[in-house]
Amino acid sequence: MNSPRPARLRVGVVGVGRVGAAVGVALARAEHEIVAASAVSDLSLRRAERMLPGVPIVAPDEVLAVSDFVLVAVPDDALRPLIAGLAATDSWREGQIAAHTSGAQGIGVLDPAAARGVLALALHPVMTFTGRPEDADRLDGATWGVTALPELRPVAESLVVEMGGEPVWVPESARPLYHAALTIGANHLVTLVNDALSLLGGAGIDEPSRLLAPLLSAALDNVLRLGDAALTGPVSRGDVATLNAHLSSLSTSAPDVLASYVAMSRRTAERAHGSGRLSQAQLAAVLEVLVEEPK
Repeated sequence: MNSPRPARLRVGVVGVGRVGAAVGVALARAEHEIVAASAVSDLSLRRAERMLPGVPIVAPDEVLAVSDFVLVAVPDDALRPLIAGLAATDSWREGQIAAHTSGAQGIGVLDPAAARGVLALALHPVMTFTGRPEDADRLDGATWGVTALPELRPVAESLVVEMGGEPVWVPESARPLYHAALTIGANHLVTLVNDALSLLGGAGIDEPSRLLAPLLSAALDNVLRLGDAALTGPVSRGDVATLNAHLSSLSTSAPDVLASYVAMSRRTAERAHGSGRLSQAQLAAVLEVLVEEPK
């Protein structure tokens, strides 16, 4: 990276949720000064006290009034009305930097602020957050999805590098697809693993995580290195009898999991066919049995 190192900035954090608190800590570690923050819920107030001790908690417009760099870390649905509302009250200042942490949004959502001379950045940490202090540590070495006007790209990327991250450029038009991919990879993974743990528990297996941990670690390593060549299991083999047994068992013992099993198995079959592991005839046979009402 040859990006210029930004001057030390007076940083305000609007939204001390899981992401805002962690990024605020990372910015403080990069020697920026956290001068104010806004928090509403009791949980956010406690998180601010724990992770940003001594930082004044004020209203969002007061955060903007004292900040050179405003980090906006609020839920996606609240982002646009918040930015517009602050613009309507003339809270933004020309030359101020504003960055949001939403993965799904680019810089367009900051247009009301940009119209008032604000420098708009979208800085999305590609990391999962739990609201615990170690969240900030996880940002060290994490990748960030970065979107900005071309002339502001060096500033955006330098801020990420300062926090120990690796910037990855995401075009404005690609933000929804980029975020959908991350949602499938991370959020859906949590649901899949929890369902697997629950099913093993229902089967009477003690400490099911002991079975899954090495299996899942190997599967993740394989798919990141090998792609579709990492596919294993009854779908990729075209093992219709085993699939029927799975469907019958799930319909009886875990009907709430049946729909997701069928959906993921059908998608797995399509990928197996596309990569040449299943013939057209095998694909047809597999898809015929993959229904939510087992035959």
